[in-house]
Amino acid sequence: MTLERIRQYNLDIASPLYDLVNTEILPGTGVDPEVFWSGLHDIIDLYRPKNRELLEKRNDHQKQIDRWHKANPGPVDFHEYRTFLEQTGYLHKSGDPFEVITENVDDEVAKIAGPQLVVPIDNARYALNAANARWNSLYDAVYSSDIVSEKYGCARGSRYNPARGARVISYTKDFLDQAVPLANASHANVVNYQVQDNNLVAQMADGSESVLGIKECFVGYFGSKDLPSKILLCNNGLHIELKFNDQRKLDRNRLLEVRDIFVESAITSIMDLEDSVVAVDTEDKVNAYRNWLGLMNGSLEAEIDKGGVRSVRKLNPDRNYLRPDGIPFTLRGRGLMFVRNVGAHIDTDIVTLGGESIPETFLDAMITVATAMHDLKSDSPLNSRKGSIYVVKPKMHGPDEVKLAVDVFSRVEEHLGLQKNTVKIGIMDEERRTTINLSECIRVARERVVFINTGFLDRTGDEIHSVMEAGPMISKNQMKATPWLLSYEDNNVEVGLKSGLSGRGQIGKGMWAAPDLMQGMIQEKIAHPRSGANTAWVPSPTAATLHALHYHMVDVGKRQAQLMGRSSAKLENLLTLPVMVDVDLDPLWINREIQNNVQGILGYVVRWINQGIGCSKVPDINDVALMEDRATLRISSQHIANWLRHGVVSREQVEEIFRSMAAVVDRQNATDPNYIPMSRDFEGSIAYQASLDLVFKGCELPNGYTEYVLHPRRREFKATQAG
Repeated sequence: MTLERIRQYNLDIASPLYDLVNTEILPGTGVDPEVFWSGLHDIIDLYRPKNRELLEKRNDHQKQIDRWHKANPGPVDFHEYRTFLEQTGYLHKSGDPFEVITENVDDEVAKIAGPQLVVPIDNARYALNAANARWNSLYDAVYSSDIVSEKYGCARGSRYNPARGARVISYTKDFLDQAVPLANASHANVVNYQVQDNNLVAQMADGSESVLGIKECFVGYFGSKDLPSKILLCNNGLHIELKFNDQRKLDRNRLLEVRDIFVESAITSIMDLEDSVVAVDTEDKVNAYRNWLGLMNGSLEAEIDKGGVRSVRKLNPDRNYLRPDGIPFTLRGRGLMFVRNVGAHIDTDIVTLGGESIPETFLDAMITVATAMHDLKSDSPLNSRKGSIYVVKPKMHGPDEVKLAVDVFSRVEEHLGLQKNTVKIGIMDEERRTTINLSECIRVARERVVFINTGFLDRTGDEIHSVMEAGPMISKNQMKATPWLLSYEDNNVEVGLKSGLSGRGQIGKGMWAAPDLMQGMIQEKIAHPRSGANTAWVPSPTAATLHALHYHMVDVGKRQAQLMGRSSAKLENLLTLPVMVDVDLDPLWINREIQNNVQGILGYVVRWINQGIGCSKVPDINDVALMEDRATLRISSQHIANWLRHGVVSREQVEEIFRSMAAVVDRQNATDPNYIPMSRDFEGSIAYQASLDLVFKGCELPNGYTEYVLHPRRREFKATQAG
């Protein structure tokens, strides 16, 4: 289907996008359509050559690194390697000390430590769920997860299990005793809470009374002082709401029934236009942009059907309380929203200039910022109270690319009539050249930067591609204990603190990839706040609620103060190559590794290509559901490409595994009525052929990025459906 195109300022614009901008996005912003389109033309005309130059520099660096490793096989001499990287400009020399000076940053970003959700913005229901996950029921999160054992009559089922419910209540009361303890009693033994002289007083079954161990933890209530229907507590900047029966009466012979406990969970969320979405054409992008508009002006809705009960989901309203002295106040009902634009390497023909595609990131910049102006112009802004717009920039390679992003947003602000530095930038520390130059990347964005975040999977994918010629890589599981990865995680925090991000922005950690294994998350992910990171990614609202408990156990502000003087990770460790020392491996082990990678690739790609699902739970080889997106795809495909390159496996072996694992993936998806099996026709399956391309063309794909394969293959599939 050929779309009508509108010609304006030498731009050829797909008419659905043109109409969206002119009739839905710009009205109410004060921006004239001619100003918008002429501004977009100016940005493309001015910065497209620089963008191409920087992408070519990436390729030049890669060619030089490939040649160096071929000429220097075996163990690497660090000093020679460092000299080489400096001489090529891949490694920048550090400048004088500096501090971030970003202003007008909302507390959710600058001061409150807590979980962060990342969701595909093309799915309205997911986007609303993420924004509304600022507040979640702790009862529901614990009951529905594996936090509580199903033994001894506590199994989950279609109906409420009172035995399990009792275990959940016990678990949550233990949490209250840790996070907001009473001075000389347990929350489990309370018969009533009262507000007396601006203090919270807990009355016990034996007639005694207790107050909170820390008086300041009591910040509000709702209802009467004698029998409040809600109590609001606060610990480490995060709120906890105890909700009671509105019609309750005091009964000193009966323990107080807490109807529910709500905890602040996803303090911030990232509405993603990048790794978790499938957006390859005008239809896809218009849908995604329209959802962002609905989040910014409050109009987004999604119809939900649960067991035949239909409802409409909207953005949550703010929450009303009374301060201890009885003065009304409100708390935000939604988490603060970032929007993640696409990377600089993706071009789009939704808009063309001079007949050529444009960098899609320029289009994202203009449209997402213009859209967010609805929030800035509102008398009651839904998102930012400080008048800021928050944009995450992914897959930037080094300070020159960060500088281009800063320049582009400066130009966007000029054209849209915004004050300088209205747009705040989040820097994804997920590419090798950014990691080793992180301080200089932050320096060039020091007036805008509010966020740095590690991403193990993309960072590992880039590591493999960057040193492809150095030798065969160790397994993905072994990567987690390598010097470069451990130093990478430490370096992100240390550089962020040294740059003055504490109290001004987020220092983040990556995703917990197993959404059904919450007990494991509770045990392991507390390491993130302990590391000094004040946010970390979670895969679901339930995970956000449970991860929020970690921030009650760890005061991240104090932890950052303790770490402030720690020296940065050694560059030598950051540049340690994850190459096998002994390649005489057990053939069965090799086969299992390839099977695991191939199964993940096929399970993700078949949904991406055939169903337009950009992020989902994909069963692994052991039928454990793991979150997959383009970052996980990148590492899996690059890992096999590396082993092929160095003869650890043969092409024939990999092709055979692809065929066998396609049958496994087909079987795992057999109950999905929209699923199209691959194993019935390998040659004719576009998804299967795309999966092969990702591996067998993996070495030649720039930086190992998967979009170069996925986007044209998805378009190919959509064309077959339209025909």
